[in-house]
Amino acid sequence: MLSLSIVITGCSNASSGSDDVVVKIEFFHYKREAIDTFDKLIKKFESENPNIKVEQVSPPEAEVVLKTRVAKNDIPDIIGIGANNNYKELSKAGVFVDLSKDKNLELVQPAYLQMLKNVSGLNEIYAIPFAANADAVIYNKKIFSELGLQVPKTWDEFIQVAEKVKAAGKIPFYFTLKDAWTTLPVFNVLAANTQGDDFYTELNKGKILAGERYKEAAEKFVQLLNYGHKDQQGVGYNDGNTAFANGKAAMYLQGIWAIPEIKKANPNIDLGVFPYPVSNTPNSSKVVSGVDLQFSLAASSKHPEEARKFIEFLLKEENAKQYITEQNAFSTLKGIVQEDPVLAGLKSSFDKGAVVDFPDHYIPVGVSVDKALQTLAQTKDVNKFLNTIQTDWEKVENRK
Repeated sequence: MLSLSIVITGCSNASSGSDDVVVKIEFFHYKREAIDTFDKLIKKFESENPNIKVEQVSPPEAEVVLKTRVAKNDIPDIIGIGANNNYKELSKAGVFVDLSKDKNLELVQPAYLQMLKNVSGLNEIYAIPFAANADAVIYNKKIFSELGLQVPKTWDEFIQVAEKVKAAGKIPFYFTLKDAWTTLPVFNVLAANTQGDDFYTELNKGKILAGERYKEAAEKFVQLLNYGHKDQQGVGYNDGNTAFANGKAAMYLQGIWAIPEIKKANPNIDLGVFPYPVSNTPNSSKVVSGVDLQFSLAASSKHPEEARKFIEFLLKEENAKQYITEQNAFSTLKGIVQEDPVLAGLKSSFDKGAVVDFPDHYIPVGVSVDKALQTLAQTKDVNKFLNTIQTDWEKVENRK
């Protein structure tokens, strides 16, 4: 029997059309681009569960808002964020219910459960992974075809493709640096493939290597900026999606989450994706993919049964498929496959397990790598960038 909370919504006679008894739960998440998808799923859930109303809340700067609300002990019933440092901090602070023994974890691919443990440093699991994403080079197939370009397999080929696009009078890469976070997709891939396999092992021993190990990534980041457009600092993410959709550039250095937004602006665009070729060894680069959205249950929730019921609804195959189809994501759940031909260029990387987690998921809160990259884009001063990240990271660790 579900525990019910009585909410008086008006006169309880039949003619008023209102419910006598209804449980309201709040579903808070940071995936603003998925609001429409969740609206549809919530409508379906509520039709199946008329005694439960789900309030979807997804504000700008959602994780900042969430931290403020946690500080005020105003915690949503269900929290949807990624497997990142905020997940780590909130898990350690006891904000979430321990789901380690939840039967729904059996639905999840083990690799993604391990990512949660790696990020948090905890053996317990405080969220159910739902969707994974990937950073990729999104490219305009029409422009590639017109210029006779092939998908590059090495870093040198990548730069050569950019040179050819530039020589043809077109923009190779579209940047949206007005929004600091959009520096992260490209930097994450560059860092993940150049920082060294022992980066996190050393970090767990207390050794922070960002100042030396991020050098190649920072240099390559600056190199790519040479193939952008004027006023890279003046364009934001939404405008960039529209510009790229309208053929303003050959390539877009973003995550696959941008694809639905691009298609909204131009449903007829012929897109493809390919892994960033970070080194000069063909097919050696790993695709950065992590848990993009997971569901945690607030330990303080007054309606845990209803909240669990909604999470279990989202995990059902047809609903999980709807999400990954509409959001161009990959599922963390066993047996649910992304079949969009646009994403075919990443399939072999996923099939052979050539994926690695997002480096910024391990960078502590208090180290503003996105803002530092925004500054790097303006100054091109790699050494200053490295010093800033190293110093800030050490300061955060020393405060613990």
